[in-house]
Amino acid sequence: MPALDDLWDDPQPHTLHTKVREQDIDGLNHTNNVVYVRWCERVAWQHSVSLGLDLNTYRSLNRAMAINHSEYSYLQASYAGQAIVVGTWIVEWDRKLTMHRRFQVIRIEDGVTLLRAKMRFVCIDITSGRPKRMPPEFVNGYGPAVLTEGTSE
Repeated sequence: MPALDDLWDDPQPHTLHTKVREQDIDGLNHTNNVVYVRWCERVAWQHSVSLGLDLNTYRSLNRAMAINHSEYSYLQASYAGQAIVVGTWIVEWDRKLTMHRRFQVIRIEDGVTLLRAKMRFVCIDITSGRPKRMPPEFVNGYGPAVLTEGTSE
């Protein structure tokens, strides 16, 4: 099997290592789809925190990056006890309102990609829930992590 670094769709993802738990298994005896969604949310949040943009910062700025669109492609199943690694990248943003992330979930034992996903985030005013321009702290925090500069779809 190739090295994990060679399995990623893009270089240097922010990663989350986890294991499929018994409670993650559904009636079809594989990992329930919602578990993958939670893993993606967790790795995205951990990435934001690693960039200095935690919940306290969001609250103090009265801004947050909120998901307004997501797509998941479930490619293979995973099962209880399997070790999993979830990777994320910020792949695009407009430096004003929107940011796009990609995700990839790999089963460690055989290097198989189980899921690919995309999410579009919009900067919102926490109080009103309405879109509002990214503050400089977001531009400075998220900017260095963006793989490809450009405008959003």
